[in-house]
Amino acid sequence: MLTVKKYKTAVVGATGMVGRTFLKVLEEYKLPAESYTLFSSARSAGSKIQFMGKEHEVRELLETSFEEGFDIALFSAGASTSKKFAPIAAAHGCLVIDNSSAWRMDESVPLVVPEVNPEDIKWNKGIIANPNCSTIQAVVAIKPLHDKYRVKRIVYSTYQAVSGAGRAGVEDLENGIHGASPQKFPHPIAFNCIPHIDEFLPNGYTKEEMKMVNETKKILGDDSLRITATTVRVPVYNGHSESINLEFEKQFELEELVEVLKNAPGVIVEDDPARGIYPLAINADGRDETFVGRIRRDESVPSGVNLWVVADNIRKGAATNTVQIAKKYIEYNL
Repeated sequence: MLTVKKYKTAVVGATGMVGRTFLKVLEEYKLPAESYTLFSSARSAGSKIQFMGKEHEVRELLETSFEEGFDIALFSAGASTSKKFAPIAAAHGCLVIDNSSAWRMDESVPLVVPEVNPEDIKWNKGIIANPNCSTIQAVVAIKPLHDKYRVKRIVYSTYQAVSGAGRAGVEDLENGIHGASPQKFPHPIAFNCIPHIDEFLPNGYTKEEMKMVNETKKILGDDSLRITATTVRVPVYNGHSESINLEFEKQFELEELVEVLKNAPGVIVEDDPARGIYPLAINADGRDETFVGRIRRDESVPSGVNLWVVADNIRKGAATNTVQIAKKYIEYNL
């Protein structure tokens, strides 16, 4: 009789917005875990969380925490925590799947979206990076089209929900509706759009915009791609929406392109504008798929298309993608 390996699993940052969604997704995916241990900063340590049918006490993350011999650790505790603790965990034989920006552009660390580049999991050296939320949903839609028609240029325009900025972002919208001054964002987000996500860089782009540029190239394994991005925070609680313009090397028939998307893993096509059917953030909330619609030829170039791409940024853009990487890692029996 074949015995199934059980994985001793740690969740780091378990009390945050993404961390709590980790727990929800883990309950749904039912990975073969021997046990779960929840970690947080000293501030949240000692709190109690109901998970997998029982109460767990959250423990403080310490440099000695990984001496217990964990197999997998899911991190969502910020870049500084990941920079410090991920190498410690990896040195103890634990696979770290990290949701922060700390390791994404490290050449020795795979940057993975399971529908796009799952094979990259196999060359990990103890750490696997989860991409930026806005990049994940974009490449899920772009990868099948890149394989078929060879993308040569991408223009990203994003409309990103406040949940992407954590609880403080959500509170700024909730409180701002009633006239309170912003605490998280540089300007009021209620009834407003802010073309400023993360810090501005010397080239005039924000870090968020350059994350999309650089991460897309790494995930698709193609440094020749020409990419530009404008990322905007909008007064939506959850669910990122993106206008994506693609220019191809090869010609395409629109009907065939739509079929390619319909058959792509993780993609749901919602594209019947005459009946008011297209992806909406409010409908993507709580879902793990990437929704694609408003599919139309870009008539300003010889071979181009416009897409409207929507996903739940806390689930597929963070927690679900991390758990899916763990699931694929287990399937590979690495």
